[in-house]
Amino acid sequence: MRHGTGLTIGVLGSYGGRNLGDEAILSGLLADLRAQEPNARIIVFSRNPAHTAVAHPDVEAVPWEGVSRVDSAEVLARLDLLILGGGGILYDKEARRYLRVVRVAQERGLPLLTYAVGVGPLSDGVDTGMVRETLAGATEVTVRDQESRMVLEETGLVNPITVTADPAFLLEPEDFPAQLLREEGVPAGRRLVGLSVREPGRAAERLDVDAYHRLIAQVGDFLVQRIDAYVLFVPMERDDIRHSHGVLSHMVAAERGRILHGDYSPRQVLGLMKHFDLVVGMRLHFLIFAAMVGTPFLPLPYAGKVFDLAQRLGVPALRGVEREVEGPLLAEVDRLWDERESRAEETARRVAEVCDQARGTSQVTRAVLESLRNRSLARMAA
Repeated sequence: MRHGTGLTIGVLGSYGGRNLGDEAILSGLLADLRAQEPNARIIVFSRNPAHTAVAHPDVEAVPWEGVSRVDSAEVLARLDLLILGGGGILYDKEARRYLRVVRVAQERGLPLLTYAVGVGPLSDGVDTGMVRETLAGATEVTVRDQESRMVLEETGLVNPITVTADPAFLLEPEDFPAQLLREEGVPAGRRLVGLSVREPGRAAERLDVDAYHRLIAQVGDFLVQRIDAYVLFVPMERDDIRHSHGVLSHMVAAERGRILHGDYSPRQVLGLMKHFDLVVGMRLHFLIFAAMVGTPFLPLPYAGKVFDLAQRLGVPALRGVEREVEGPLLAEVDRLWDERESRAEETARRVAEVCDQARGTSQVTRAVLESLRNRSLARMAA
């Protein structure tokens, strides 16, 4: 406890990159920390500190990419605890970048907690070894899904691993007035379908871009015809806009589609989900948002984390997005529409369970924070 008024906590993750999913994670994590430790000073290690400072004015934002060990050590010296996560950051070629900062922290004896982190794929020897060795020294290890625990166990990590859930499940929605939809060019009085696509990137390298654009376009056209819908693409990060245009260019009924262009917060996009009659998507947090507000959704898994979400929530998920299998996909979309009311109660029950699991990260964190406070008080008393 460096300042006498509360702990100083560092948070390291994929923040400041203008990805709505990552920003949702940070929003949920910060709300949790503030509830537990109102007087804490929180320092967020960000890819874009200026963006993070504007989005979260109650934290201090500092850079970590391209920062020397000496400069990192100066910031880390101010901390009582370093939180790694949440989100999927421990995977091949990327894990080593985050763990370079963590190793400097551990050299200084700083306690480490992983906060509902996502792990995998991990096959690279350097990253696998760094994950195993670094997390072996963690005070607590919490992961957001079963797949992440399995990946960590396969690295040889023997620490207890607590499976919780994504911090985005802790968010409360912000109202998204219908007028904003009108301003986005979406007409009133129509059924509205939400679509989410993504760039291939490191997490989806096997995607054939043109093939999956055509496949999603067929989904959009099918829903326009099947339920007389309007289609709204929801980009979760900047490059999604380009791929949304790619899908829209293949739609026969392109005039019935729009791409969301406004700059909205995660809580606003969570509120937006209430306007949809149905959503089909690739992005994990787009699907989490739909689930949280009770909108019927169909995941298109390109990675294990999306498939894991579908399993946890008991909803069908087809892997055809990688293989351009249109028949089963359109049949599943049709079934989702027909069965949306009968599925709603069971899905809501499972979502409530996952929200409880997300709060489980708080319980682990609370115990660590209490231990740090008691240790500090004991030192002061001595």
